[in-house]
Amino acid sequence: MSGEDNKDGGKSTEGQNKDAPDGDDNQMPQASHFMQYMVHDPEKFATNFARIVEEAGKAASAYLKPRENGKDDHTVEAVNQMVRTFGKVGEYWTSDPQRAMEAQTRLWGRYMDLWGQSVRKMMGSEEADIEPPAKGDRRFNDPEWDQNQFFDFIKQLYLITSHWAQDMVEEAEDIDAHTKHKAHFYLSQVVNALSPSNYVFTNPELLRETMQNDGENLIKGMQMLAEDIKAGGGDLIIRQSDNSVFKLGENIAVTEGKVIAQSDVCQVIQYAPMTKEVLKTPLLIVPPWINKFYILDLNEKKSFIKWCVEQGHTVFVISWVNPDETLREKDFLAYIEEGILFAMDAVHKITGERKVNAIGYCVGGTLLATGMAYMAARRMARLNSTTFFTTQVDFTHAGDLKVFVDEEQLDDLEEQMNKAGFLDGKSMASAFNMLRSNDLIWPYFINNYMRGKEPFPFDLLYWNADSTRMTPANHAFYLRKCYHENALANGQMEIGGKELDLSKIKVPIYNLATAEDHIAPAKSVFKGSKLFGGPVDFVLSGSGHIAGVVNPPDKQKYQFWRGGPVEGTLEEWKAAAKETAGSWWPDWHQWVLQHGDKTVPARAIGGGKVEPIEDAPGSYASKRYG
Repeated sequence: MSGEDNKDGGKSTEGQNKDAPDGDDNQMPQASHFMQYMVHDPEKFATNFARIVEEAGKAASAYLKPRENGKDDHTVEAVNQMVRTFGKVGEYWTSDPQRAMEAQTRLWGRYMDLWGQSVRKMMGSEEADIEPPAKGDRRFNDPEWDQNQFFDFIKQLYLITSHWAQDMVEEAEDIDAHTKHKAHFYLSQVVNALSPSNYVFTNPELLRETMQNDGENLIKGMQMLAEDIKAGGGDLIIRQSDNSVFKLGENIAVTEGKVIAQSDVCQVIQYAPMTKEVLKTPLLIVPPWINKFYILDLNEKKSFIKWCVEQGHTVFVISWVNPDETLREKDFLAYIEEGILFAMDAVHKITGERKVNAIGYCVGGTLLATGMAYMAARRMARLNSTTFFTTQVDFTHAGDLKVFVDEEQLDDLEEQMNKAGFLDGKSMASAFNMLRSNDLIWPYFINNYMRGKEPFPFDLLYWNADSTRMTPANHAFYLRKCYHENALANGQMEIGGKELDLSKIKVPIYNLATAEDHIAPAKSVFKGSKLFGGPVDFVLSGSGHIAGVVNPPDKQKYQFWRGGPVEGTLEEWKAAAKETAGSWWPDWHQWVLQHGDKTVPARAIGGGKVEPIEDAPGSYASKRYG
């Protein structure tokens, strides 16, 4: 019922009971208040409940059928990893009975505090929460989480228990740092999954909606759940966007360009000029191989690629292959030689310029930095300047992704990849979503399966779902040598018989980090900036891994910090840096001009020397696997 219905209902009932005691009058609004959680049509609800069970059975069948047919269930190993990790934390507490008793007493003491508060609230006392939600925790925004004693009790019981569990991990002293990191990460996944906000009977908003709709929202939700499990081949891939409205080359990735070269691992796209004069030095963009390149060309208003063309850059972009098992042996060296160097050769053939201004994004930046060290070892001068977007070369502070990288997990992953001939892109997409599960998993779980509502079309989330496979040789090398061994930073990486040394890289570097990055933390990017042998301009942008990079100037969003040598800690650097409102894009363009502002007449696609293969975004970017 709406608030207005409650109000009118209260007046009507009070008018019919004018002689009733004051206490009875006060109970009428309360009774009306609870009517919003009552079934309106019991017969219809019973019928719908049967349908809900039927649709839930279809979802279970979609999950079980592939496994009955021999599908490998990697979920089991993930659960085993979690159980083993929690077991190590549990050993610390159970090894000392007094310590275990103190931990239990602490928890039960908080429970008793909550029980006492709840009793006092039932007697009419107004009190602040024993365990309030953190500031900005949107899960408990509905007023009923505070006003309804049942939901208030459930909320605080959950928060008390989850905070106690987190303290148990933090205070476990006899476990190594990596195990503690894993325990914190796995616990956060469990805690987020068990939040009462995720389920109908413990979320006031969902319960109201279910009662008002006689459960029809859950019928639709279970249908969507079955569809998503089936589409994921037996794994739940939560839809985050209505992807049916997007089509590459028509309303996404639409900047005019052509594929002008192609190897086994990449296509090279050249974009049509939009100015009469262009910078003499062409621009080559190296995106991540774990995603499609068009994150930088989502639409006309957000396209970094289009903006660069408008500024007078001759823009070339690498579009990585979405590999199958035939490319299983393509390794890091192949991605450097048949990707980056191949693209540079294509640019040279078309423009006549041997040197480029290069950009590397995320793991594409790590590959580019590795390629630069490889070129330095071979005395190859192919770069005029380099820009990195959210790129790590030192993985000391690499964040929660390090949870997935230890000897045991790497062995399991390599076995999985070698068996299939590739790593399915869904695996990496799921790992990235888990880094921010309260933003990228559970809101969509609630919207889709509890509320039964289709997600809105969103180009960024369409791109996020358009994941790319990885070759075993390449991805295993990256995880072992970078995340696990930190070999590039330590000077212990060898590729193609060459020992790599980042200090041999002398070209000027514009190194962009983002303040809220959960994939390439700013602290990690800052530390890596100290390893290069040439001048490094470290720049810190507001927002996160995507929004901090894809931030067009006309939006006037966020800010960036600049200034001072890369010395001391990130906090010390930021305290001395200058903050500027808006996008860093114009600042970057001016930096590029400082390293070469000569212009030439605009270059046609192919330069009259190369026959284009196909229109951008090209067949490599368009390739998807079910």
